[in-house]
Amino acid sequence: MDVKKLVAPHKQYVIDMRREFHQHPEPSWKETETSKRIKRELDSMGIPYRAAGDPGLVATIKGSHPGKTIALRADMDALEVTEANEVDYKSQNPGISHACGHDAHMAMLLGAARVLNGIKEEIRGTVKLIFQPAEELVSGAESIIRDGGLDGVDTIFGIHIIGFLPIGLICAQAGARLSSADHFEIRIKGQGGHGGLPHQGVDAIVAASAVVMNLQSIVSRESDPTEPVVVSIGMFHAGTRNNVIADSARLEGTVRLFNKELGQQMPGIIERIAKSTAQAYRAEAELIYTVGVPPTVNDPGCAQRAAASIQKIAGEGALFEVPPVTGAEDFAFYTEKVPGVFVFLGAGNEAKGGLYPQHHEKFNIDEDALETGTALHVQYTLDFLNE
Repeated sequence: MDVKKLVAPHKQYVIDMRREFHQHPEPSWKETETSKRIKRELDSMGIPYRAAGDPGLVATIKGSHPGKTIALRADMDALEVTEANEVDYKSQNPGISHACGHDAHMAMLLGAARVLNGIKEEIRGTVKLIFQPAEELVSGAESIIRDGGLDGVDTIFGIHIIGFLPIGLICAQAGARLSSADHFEIRIKGQGGHGGLPHQGVDAIVAASAVVMNLQSIVSRESDPTEPVVVSIGMFHAGTRNNVIADSARLEGTVRLFNKELGQQMPGIIERIAKSTAQAYRAEAELIYTVGVPPTVNDPGCAQRAAASIQKIAGEGALFEVPPVTGAEDFAFYTEKVPGVFVFLGAGNEAKGGLYPQHHEKFNIDEDALETGTALHVQYTLDFLNE
């Protein structure tokens, strides 16, 4: 079966859908109109669906022969980023844009749905199409799972389009590909006083500043130098006036890593450093640590199958390896439940608008990549179900 020939007639449909989604972005947990639009397309194809992770949904294509079940996933939410591209399909929702490529993900999955539904007489098994909300809050996947969207699924496949990876390159390596992402808050308690008489108070800003600096020793001195670890403070709030010693301070940060065992140790390490550092400045520290999303890990067998599917669609030269990325993805919750693979699809082209990273105000893609991604959804599905 020549998948590329099956997909080619749907190329413009996928582009048109991507542009329509791009014009009407919606933030996490508010993808109501996006979900309605997807439902209209599925209705037109005669593909049944049900609610999961509201406003998410799971559609089902049953092959004519019994077999295994595969899930294909696309995320739906956009970002609170004001788009700076001047294109005909520019975002019409102020302050919101598809600066991460989820518009492309939905369009490719709808294109794949069209193709797979058209050949379901030749499919052994079942295809589930997951349209997931709130990936940007790394919480939508858990809602899909809670609502049974992964029930009966043997494997899951996902694609993330990458704006800074040149078009024609595709990555499907085994192992940890994206990091975990935890959140922490540190509250420093001091004692207020006059800015001209600092010895009469306990300066929370000085104590908190020391905590910020000492936390970096986790990366440089407490973790194996061969293990990637990121500890970043993104928020520092303290003080009310230039001549008042701050009586409190609040820090918020993130931890990114790939080693789950080290991840379990991080709350204790951060708490020890924060409390002992604050104490050295006569202050007190309290840690609030929230475990977030785990690392996204590609199953070796699934990654090998994906590599073979990529070669069929794009040739051997398309396979490309990249180091693990310290961004996070809630696709990780799926791969904790069933074997799966998450593929990076290059879509950057400087001649067509640059090589901007995800979340950039000028993020855009070379839409020729959409045909490749659609074909890859179909090829991987057939390779898994009919092997």
